[in-house]
Amino acid sequence: MSQLTPKEIDKFSKKILEDYDSKNPGTIFKDKIKINNNDALIIQSTVSKLREKRGEEIIGYKIGCVLKETQKKMGFTQPAWGTLWKNELHANGVSLNKKDYSNPAMEAEFGIILNRDLKLENISYEYILESIDSIYPLIEIHNLVFHGDTPHGSELLANNAIHAGVILGPKNRLPKNNLITDLKLIYDEEIVDAWSNKKWPDDMLSEVIWLIKEQAKIKNILKKGNLILTGAYGFPVPINEKRIIEATTSSFGDVKAIFN
Repeated sequence: MSQLTPKEIDKFSKKILEDYDSKNPGTIFKDKIKINNNDALIIQSTVSKLREKRGEEIIGYKIGCVLKETQKKMGFTQPAWGTLWKNELHANGVSLNKKDYSNPAMEAEFGIILNRDLKLENISYEYILESIDSIYPLIEIHNLVFHGDTPHGSELLANNAIHAGVILGPKNRLPKNNLITDLKLIYDEEIVDAWSNKKWPDDMLSEVIWLIKEQAKIKNILKKGNLILTGAYGFPVPINEKRIIEATTSSFGDVKAIFN
């Protein structure tokens, strides 16, 4: 149930977008305002409508906070989701400017692109597998900034799950069999996060059904061509002074970006 008035929703949403554009996200939370998670999602959706109104294009969605440990840290009992934008999708090997972000922090993960619209009434694990066109290793960019009191769940949701962009790696066909892959996040040739036993498809698709159901609540569906970030296995790692960012896998290829 909403605790904010429509006027407050409109005010906060416009300020969230203004702050995002100025590379200074989430300043409304400096005043220690209290927003529940439901209102935070309403604000996120309102900001998305404002971005679409000015010509930006939605290309998919991210799943965040898939680990129970991360959910607890954020004050959640389930994952989080955010919206992906065409103007924030970058090619493998891209050079980006740190000044375009606020405390830029990265996650290594996987993404899928859909080959058809997903209808809630058909949802099953097998249906999702049949609906995947391709799989990609990727780097997700975040503005790792929180101004409010802990837990930061509502602040994260209102700020589009702190999403700031995607660097997309090589396209892969779906494996014919189950497999286990490693995944490493590397800064300037130093491993900063790593996993050795990520399972396809179990680990990578574990929360896609949840995302479909969440979108259905707001009368939205996942569409053909959408990119879905299936969820990271850690917490975003700030790059600080580091420049060369890589995510490497043994089964799906590597992705790289340079931050100047």
